[in-house]
Amino acid sequence: MTRIVARPLTRESFAEFGDVIDMGGDNHYPINGGKAERYHDLATAEARGPNARVLISMVRGTPYDLPLKLTMVERHPFGSQAFIPLSPRPFLVVVCQDGKDGPGEPHAFITAPGQGINYRRNLWHSVLTPIGEPQDFLIVDRGGDGSNLEECHFSHPYEIHLPDRIA
Repeated sequence: MTRIVARPLTRESFAEFGDVIDMGGDNHYPINGGKAERYHDLATAEARGPNARVLISMVRGTPYDLPLKLTMVERHPFGSQAFIPLSPRPFLVVVCQDGKDGPGEPHAFITAPGQGINYRRNLWHSVLTPIGEPQDFLIVDRGGDGSNLEECHFSHPYEIHLPDRIA
């Protein structure tokens, strides 16, 4: 079993896979008479295909045993998919670029508390993986006609480990 250790999620380390959603960066400004700060244009929601539309949903994720035995990844050919935690706890993110015959080697990240992610359309990724206890998320993804889910099961599992210290 191939061992992979998750690394901290940053805009730079995740850029080839999608967007990091948090209150960092320079694109923010005051609104509501200065009583609120808007962090603007953090991710791009993609919705393609027949009768496509952007959906907003919520989900309660249950943690998996760690280290994570990664046997399968999925992707959404018609739309992006964002997960924004509703509590300030980290979660595990695993992604793969396309390889010659399916998903390539996995890359694992651990979010900082409160960080969310937006997977680009057609990006292989693991299932939602809270750490330690159930966690609620806001989801922004694509609805519409046609199948927007592909799954790939690995011929050999990967073992995803958390770093020794989580920020």
